[in-house]
Amino acid sequence: MRTCLPLRRAELTFTCCPSAMRQRRDNIGRTSRLLPVLQNKSRIRSEMRNLKLLKTLRGSGLQGPGSPQRFSVRADTGSLLVSSQYSITEFDPRTGQVSSEASLTADGFLPEDGTGLVVGLQDLSELESACLATASGDVILFNLGTRQLECVGSVDSGLTSMSWSPDEELVLLTTGQETIIMMTKDFEPITEVGVHQDDFGEARKVRVWNREGVLQATSEPISGLEQALCWKPSGSLIASTQRHPNKHSVVFLEKNGLLHGDFTLPFNKDQAKVKDLLWNSDSTVLAVWLEDMTAGEDGQVHTYVQLWTVGNYHWYLKQSLNFGRDPQKAPVCVCWDAESPLRLHMVTRTWTSITYDWGWTTERSPGLDDTDDASVAVIDGSKILVTTFRQRVVPPPMCSFELQLKSPVNQVTFLCRPHGTNQLAALTADGQISVYSQGWVCSKIKWLLSFPAECEDIRPRTFILIDFALLQDDPVALRQLLWLRDELFVGVGSGLLPTSSTLLMLHPAEDASDTLTVRSAKSEIEVDGVVVSMVQCCATGTVALQLGDGQIRRLLWDCPEPSVEKWCDSSGCRINFPVPCVQMALCSISGEEHLLGLTDRSHLYAGDAELASNVSSFAVCNDFLLVTTHSHACRCLHLSSLSVKGLQVALASDGGQNDESLRRVERGSRIVTVVPQDTRVILQMPRGNLETVHHRALVLAQLRQWLDSLRFRETFECMRKLRINLNLIYDHNPKVFLENVKTFVTQLDSINYINLFLTELKEEDTASTMYPRPESSCVQSQPAPGQKKVDVVCDSLRSAMESMDPNKFCLSILTAHVKKTVPELEVALQKVRKLRENPPAAPGAVTAEEALKYLLFLVNVNDLYEHSLGTYDFELVLMVAEKSQKDPKEYIPFLNMLKSLEPNYQRYTIDKHLKRYRKALHHLSKCGEEHFPEALKLVKEQKLYSEALRLYTANGAQYKALSCAYAEHLVEQQQAEQAGLLLWRCGETIRALQAFASSSSWRNAICVAQQIPLPPDQLALLARDLAEKLTEQRRYSEAALLLDQYAKDCEEAIVALVTGAVWDEALRLIYMHNRQDITETNLKPALTEGKNHSAWKRVPKTFFFIFRHNFNRTLRFLPDEDGPDCPDAELYSEASSVMTSSKYSQSNSRISSRSSKNRRKAERKKLSLKEGSPMEDRALMHALGEIITTVDKMRVHNLLKALVLFQFDKQAEKLQVVYEEALQMMESAVPEVWPEGLPNNQAPVTLTGPNSTANSIMASFQQQKPAASQQGQSSFVLYPICAICKQTLRHESNVFGCNNLVHSPE
Repeated sequence: MRTCLPLRRAELTFTCCPSAMRQRRDNIGRTSRLLPVLQNKSRIRSEMRNLKLLKTLRGSGLQGPGSPQRFSVRADTGSLLVSSQYSITEFDPRTGQVSSEASLTADGFLPEDGTGLVVGLQDLSELESACLATASGDVILFNLGTRQLECVGSVDSGLTSMSWSPDEELVLLTTGQETIIMMTKDFEPITEVGVHQDDFGEARKVRVWNREGVLQATSEPISGLEQALCWKPSGSLIASTQRHPNKHSVVFLEKNGLLHGDFTLPFNKDQAKVKDLLWNSDSTVLAVWLEDMTAGEDGQVHTYVQLWTVGNYHWYLKQSLNFGRDPQKAPVCVCWDAESPLRLHMVTRTWTSITYDWGWTTERSPGLDDTDDASVAVIDGSKILVTTFRQRVVPPPMCSFELQLKSPVNQVTFLCRPHGTNQLAALTADGQISVYSQGWVCSKIKWLLSFPAECEDIRPRTFILIDFALLQDDPVALRQLLWLRDELFVGVGSGLLPTSSTLLMLHPAEDASDTLTVRSAKSEIEVDGVVVSMVQCCATGTVALQLGDGQIRRLLWDCPEPSVEKWCDSSGCRINFPVPCVQMALCSISGEEHLLGLTDRSHLYAGDAELASNVSSFAVCNDFLLVTTHSHACRCLHLSSLSVKGLQVALASDGGQNDESLRRVERGSRIVTVVPQDTRVILQMPRGNLETVHHRALVLAQLRQWLDSLRFRETFECMRKLRINLNLIYDHNPKVFLENVKTFVTQLDSINYINLFLTELKEEDTASTMYPRPESSCVQSQPAPGQKKVDVVCDSLRSAMESMDPNKFCLSILTAHVKKTVPELEVALQKVRKLRENPPAAPGAVTAEEALKYLLFLVNVNDLYEHSLGTYDFELVLMVAEKSQKDPKEYIPFLNMLKSLEPNYQRYTIDKHLKRYRKALHHLSKCGEEHFPEALKLVKEQKLYSEALRLYTANGAQYKALSCAYAEHLVEQQQAEQAGLLLWRCGETIRALQAFASSSSWRNAICVAQQIPLPPDQLALLARDLAEKLTEQRRYSEAALLLDQYAKDCEEAIVALVTGAVWDEALRLIYMHNRQDITETNLKPALTEGKNHSAWKRVPKTFFFIFRHNFNRTLRFLPDEDGPDCPDAELYSEASSVMTSSKYSQSNSRISSRSSKNRRKAERKKLSLKEGSPMEDRALMHALGEIITTVDKMRVHNLLKALVLFQFDKQAEKLQVVYEEALQMMESAVPEVWPEGLPNNQAPVTLTGPNSTANSIMASFQQQKPAASQQGQSSFVLYPICAICKQTLRHESNVFGCNNLVHSPE
């Protein structure tokens, strides 16, 4: 570095970026060069945040020899190493105790006359030593353990400065010969280069070397460049200062030597000089250490330390520390802490150490109502940049308006009083508090909308702080400030002890209203602990304090004697934060007041309970907690409906599909503020820009509040703007909406809005699906059960609009007709026709042409054309057709043809064209007898038999022809009995007889035969045919009646009864016709055959096998698809194929086209008892139920009576025993198969029994299947049915659930 200006020493600085600490070679790759810059961009910017002083640690008990010259902070212990012209001392600033000390004059390193100078001091943590460099040229190591000094080297020409690399691997020394010496940490020389070149002038240059001492870059000559030099720890910029002809600036250079931005210091050109520039460890704050160039009358100069931050290329002066003119109080050494980025250390000439701990804070207005402007105040030197986010979103560094003060601002606070939260107060560096009232600010905001400028004409009310002695000793003695009431402030200052704090209740002085003072000793409260933050709740007025160790205190300020007490919960237990928090907020969780805190490690606490561990920022507003997380999400949780445990669960969950509390945001987003009583959340992105998001939870909460207050206009506009489904207006509370339909129409007062609402209607309940109601809200049921929602809303709105102003709301009324689930297009077209016939006289009323054009916008033109044709109004049809794209050559000839027809036949032709066949038949029936063949053809084609029979008289020939046609249709549909009734009533007895005979309706057939009448021989032949069919259907009693009474064949009748096991009736006929011979030939053999039937013996064995081996565990029962291979198959074969040939079957088209046998096999597969089959559990239930039903069908009672009658006692006894065993086994098994505790919806009844069909059983199965699936049950429960009494066979009373175990055939 070369200069012709007086040069006291050459400034050296190392880069502190991580890549530079690890890089050992010269050939640094492009990727590693860009790494520090990329890391810097990911850091959270501080545009909308201020620096707040958390605590001050002042140690003044040390009295060392001489005056401090250099100092360093030990990272491992936090102690300070201070060197003077006599010694080096290590002491703890928290206690003031000296840990170690060594004299620098005893061994001759420094002269004893006090003229020695230490030019560098560095703590070396790995060596547990401190390195000193003296102006005489000695490099000394001070061992902190042994307290010994060792000279590791000496430079004859002397040293002017020393600088160590951040990794403590390299050290640079500048010599008196203006050279740079680079050495390793073991003090082995690497290289030595000269600082100056041959050229001299008034400009300086910045030179950059790598770690091997090779020159990397040289800047252009920079006029006025001063000696201060500091490399940004991120490695991207080098800071220095430059004096211009008209200003004094801090400039930045890139690593290649090019200038890269600057900012102007708030001093005149020759007012101050920069002693040093210091970056903190995370590169977010630049400290500028200055002092006046011109001494005052007392010969002393002012000393300043300013803290600057940057955002969007704008530099903000956040804090200004003015140490006054007293040289004993001014710092002689300043440095940042290496571990805590926002901790600043200073040492004064009097060996007083001062440690400032700063924190980031966002100063936002604390209001909770809509009068609060959601203001955020940003400190920028002597200006306050205020942005009112309720009115506008202005990206920093711009703002809504600026407040200009006379001194730099150090603190800003808003008034925490309802309806007054837009007022703010500023504490400046000169100890004054300036108050800006709401009236001044609001009036100025309006002016700034047209002329942005500084608010220089705003004259705030200014208070001067007096009677606070510490203001003279410490530039930031009042480190925190809260505005409690209009003329009441509370501030935090240092206590009597370093571990205590003092709370000052500041009131206007009694003799001077522009002065704030502590009126009495009661207004000064000593707190045992260091108060690091304060927060007040605007709703309750509670003030909470946090101490340095995380303890929480409550300030009782609104009382004659203010005091501080411990924070306790509702049960009286003490509550403290586990660790100190950098941000606090008071809120109410489930009705109990809690203090939320966020640590610098992203842990969010509610008192001592941890809510989450990945929170980057949070805010509390209107009973909502909003947090942003490191997983790039913004959560919004309703505090009144959640407990602390519920908050923990909600913040830990990932959120469902319709979770309104979760919203994804950009990486690194932070909450700036939330607009009260609104839906807007202001987020700041990492690059500094602002974004406004409307969080769904806030939006829905606001909408629900508006809907409850019947503020439909605000609700609709918000939903339309934010694209919320408009169905929520109705779904939120259907009953209230329907009761206030006219209010809804009146408030909207817009045809377009009403039409938009109608067109978005759908049957879905959006309050349950898209926007689920909060758990605490009462779900309103639909007001019109059985009706469709869309129809109910459309009808209600239409009725309201028709009663209010049908002309004004004409288009909306048409929309209500068209939007219904079955669009009422014809009604809408009729109203258009009325408009054409009677045009409204009101100005601006909708004309028929406009209404028709609007309908064409809503409905497809072809559909509208068809419906207009259905009105039979050809003028209306022409109006619609002219608006369409139809070719006139297509529809004009058709319309002309229709006009030429007779009116009824014309309407028939139109209805048939529109496929409205019932209307077409109605009009055709009025066209006369000549058109009956055409009507009959239409009836047969469209199967309109019932409608046709109603249109013609019962005694006419047309009615008879329709009846015969209908009968033919019924015969084709396998409904011959109904066909016979139709034919019988219209006199077609022969055809009716054939129909009855084919359907086995023997009673009707006999009646018709006797009405004809048939000859006796033909009647007997008819009876035999009918009896044969009944026998095939196992209707033996009815067959025997026909054979006995009409065929006169008693023997065949008795044989039929014996075959059907109707023993009592068979005996009656035997004795009535005196045919006892049949007893021996037919009856007794049948009895012995029945009692020896193998089924009686196999029933217990088969049931036991299925129940024990299959029901309790899944085993194979049917080995193949063709059926069981055991001899007991007939007992349960019906169960395995109960679903055969059902018209409700859901088999595919390939299976449905198979033969009946193949279909039965396919259905049997579905209910197969094979091991592992998909429906094995249902098949087991079917099999067991069918076995019980089969046993019920066995008429054991009648058989036992017959056996006893004919003295087959032993056989009857054996049968009774077998039957009893079967009943007992079933009775014990039924409670296990069908438990008594099953819900009703899980106890379906299968329609089995002698009168059941496959279709009826399948229909019952299909009805039970959805209910079972809704309950999540995989098994299908079947209860058997008694074949006689039709009761469900359950185990409440006995095995069958009937009154009798055995039923008689009657």
